[in-house]
Amino acid sequence: MAKKVTYDASSISVLEGLEAVRKRPGMYIGSTSRKGLNHLIYEIVDNSVDEHLAGECDTIYVTLEKDGSCTVEDNGRGIPVGMHAKGVPAARLVFSTLHAGGKFDDSVYKTSGGLHGVGSSVVNALSEYMVVDISREGYVHHDRYERGVPTEKLVDGLLPKVSKTNKHGTKINFLPDAEIFEKTYFKEDEVKSRLHETAYLNPGLTINYADLRGETPEYITYHEPEGIKGFVKEINKSAETLHDVVYFKGKCDDVELEVAFQYCNEFKENILGFCNNIYNSEGGTHITGFKTVLTTVINNYARELGILKDKDANFTGADVRNGITAIVSIKHPDPRFEGQTKTKLDNPDASKATQKVCQDEFVLFFDRNLETLKAIISCAEKSAKIRKSEEKAKTNLLTKQKFSFDQNGKLANCESREADKCEIFIVEGDSAGGSAKKARNRMYQAIMPIRGKILNVEKASMDKVLANAEIKTLINAFGCGFSEGYGNDFDITKLRYNKIVIMADADVDGAHISTLLLTFFYRFMPELIREGHVYIAMPPLYKAIPSKGEEEYLYDDVALEKYRKKMEGKSFTLQRYKGLGEMDAEQLWETTLDPERRKLKLVEIEDGLMASEVTELLMGSDVSPRKQFIYKHAKEAELDV
Repeated sequence: MAKKVTYDASSISVLEGLEAVRKRPGMYIGSTSRKGLNHLIYEIVDNSVDEHLAGECDTIYVTLEKDGSCTVEDNGRGIPVGMHAKGVPAARLVFSTLHAGGKFDDSVYKTSGGLHGVGSSVVNALSEYMVVDISREGYVHHDRYERGVPTEKLVDGLLPKVSKTNKHGTKINFLPDAEIFEKTYFKEDEVKSRLHETAYLNPGLTINYADLRGETPEYITYHEPEGIKGFVKEINKSAETLHDVVYFKGKCDDVELEVAFQYCNEFKENILGFCNNIYNSEGGTHITGFKTVLTTVINNYARELGILKDKDANFTGADVRNGITAIVSIKHPDPRFEGQTKTKLDNPDASKATQKVCQDEFVLFFDRNLETLKAIISCAEKSAKIRKSEEKAKTNLLTKQKFSFDQNGKLANCESREADKCEIFIVEGDSAGGSAKKARNRMYQAIMPIRGKILNVEKASMDKVLANAEIKTLINAFGCGFSEGYGNDFDITKLRYNKIVIMADADVDGAHISTLLLTFFYRFMPELIREGHVYIAMPPLYKAIPSKGEEEYLYDDVALEKYRKKMEGKSFTLQRYKGLGEMDAEQLWETTLDPERRKLKLVEIEDGLMASEVTELLMGSDVSPRKQFIYKHAKEAELDV
């Protein structure tokens, strides 16, 4: 009989100070993967940007130091260092207490990206050390922390003054804690993309970036005086545009709005939303407001011009947005987000303000620019015609030819129906598929072999996409439908697998197959990527068999070189895997299927600018950059255990 567990007052745990952050870091920064790691930089940078929004800072320095730490410095006012009513220096309160800061009083910051007041203290809690130097009132005030705990002795109850200065601002240096994060090496591409994005959103701000970690230091200055107008130009730099970028700004109540948009001769939409400089990857009320007004205005003009007759149905929202690239950026005094990482804006008044400003500005612009209006309506017409013809193909191919889930082509389904525990591996080739079926855990792992390279969905019409046997099989296997420009039949709650793993050979052809699959997911099931369900498997390239000792799998040439050095003077044989089909079932389980040992790369996109660049790579007609992108990023796998 099990021992009875006592549950009383002593069972209740109270996490003091910043202990809660270290205990549950994902609640505050999203994850402890590379994405969460980079988020530490953004939290500190956002505080400096808030100083810029308050009119007190025009330059920020971000440096990735040789020792793996990061330094963020600004020329703002400097965090207050005087004694707080709590009996602690104000700056120390900011760095050691959750929900402490100047963001709760709108007399200090009218708008802010860090309204939760947890940014600095969370970064401090998740860092091995943090060093703070505040230039204010003629002196540099110094403080230091280790894993959130202050180690600097106060002088007469205040931070020590280490030198005199004529400057003002805050300088923070921190080293991420290896006890918290899976990896502590900042991803420079994502950091640079985010900083560049921040410069576009703040045309009066200069951000100086330096990466001192490599043999040759890298220095970049981000300054974008055209603001979000330049942002749209950058996104559309390789597209065939139909008109100049349209830009306007306005204010409704206390909400300020900036919009820039441009239509291209491409069948896609790209609308990026920002609130107080924070990229809202899942949109929110401001994006809903923008879309609603745009659809209404374009339909009204189409009827006024006689393009839509009385008997004609209105253009759908997707029709109207066909070809658009838009940036919608608002400044809100009291934003509400879904989650600390601020992926979706939730303020009803943001929608109201966006609709009011956009309604007035759209009418003002289109009344004066008839040719641009006609070009946009032409895009909507083209979209509507294709939608109507291909809806028929969609109906025919997905309803009349549907087949049952458990007899879905070559799918070897798992026994469990608990979606949160189940995985599906999309395997290249019948040979590897056969080994995977033998090796898998039948309870939770499903195997879907595909033959050769699937259709490039970006270059094919809807009827060809849905007639493709491999794609049709994938849609039916996942069980959640799909979304596309003509409507949305996608329901992620019906997804049958928590992990969808692309398992292709570790060569250029395998990389191309992975890219085609990602393109399919990105266009027809983007929520799968946004919700963290899509992974790329990392099969090893080599198996090292020493004359004495244990065999070892090596996943890339870097690992091979390390192994050679480790085994210097000792004999071993090397087995090279040219493809997954060369592995037997046991080897495939050990290297690629076993949750305890495998390596998986989570497919994710961190910010708006990077999302646009990746979309261009995955969907564009130039194949070479696509291959290079997926080949490069496949090597940056996180260990999934």
